[in-house]
Amino acid sequence: MRIVLSIGGSILVPEEVDVGYIGELASFLVDLSSGNEIAVVSGGGRLARKYIDAARVFNSSEALCDLIGIDASRLNARLLSAAIGDTATIEPPSVFQKAREELERGKIMVMGGTHPGHSTDGVSALLAEYVGADLLINATDVDGIFDKNPREYADARLIEEITPEGLMDIIKKYSVDAGSYALIDPLAVKIIQRSAIKTIFLNGRDFKNMEKAISGKKYRGTRVKK
Repeated sequence: MRIVLSIGGSILVPEEVDVGYIGELASFLVDLSSGNEIAVVSGGGRLARKYIDAARVFNSSEALCDLIGIDASRLNARLLSAAIGDTATIEPPSVFQKAREELERGKIMVMGGTHPGHSTDGVSALLAEYVGADLLINATDVDGIFDKNPREYADARLIEEITPEGLMDIIKKYSVDAGSYALIDPLAVKIIQRSAIKTIFLNGRDFKNMEKAISGKKYRGTRVKK
């Protein structure tokens, strides 16, 4: 199976770099790569937001803020590659052709952002389309898609299944400024919709649950209906 994993920077760098989690994720990916082709797109997390906030103090453009976020995501990608070791890509690809070549070489391909205006969720959806992935997993620090922000509302309800149109309705409530992608950006939803990519949202800290989702067992999360 060819799997693209979008791993939220909020998990990799919640406040500071979570070395323990990155080590566990690396071990999980190495085990998962036995019999599967794995591509990972890492987000920028708190690191990106700190630098973007600083850039805005100097009235930097959103395009420049996007570039700063891309640099942060690529730094996280390098760190994850280092944790994985020799089976991972040494240099995070910045173009999809190179990413595909690394996959076909049998590497665990790890990359960050690519272009201003594209969140790493958007990049992961485009990558999944480009490489013909069997599964796209969006792993964040919550259990999936909720009808409202679960961090703010105790009665937020997990949506187990949703259409791309329904997902688009939910994300319209969120900001699309650089560094603010709280859920998933509209570009990613459009790519998922047009490509009919099998897509699952789940908690990236629960590796057993992620393994269940990949193997087709019952899991906790949200599936996007084709």
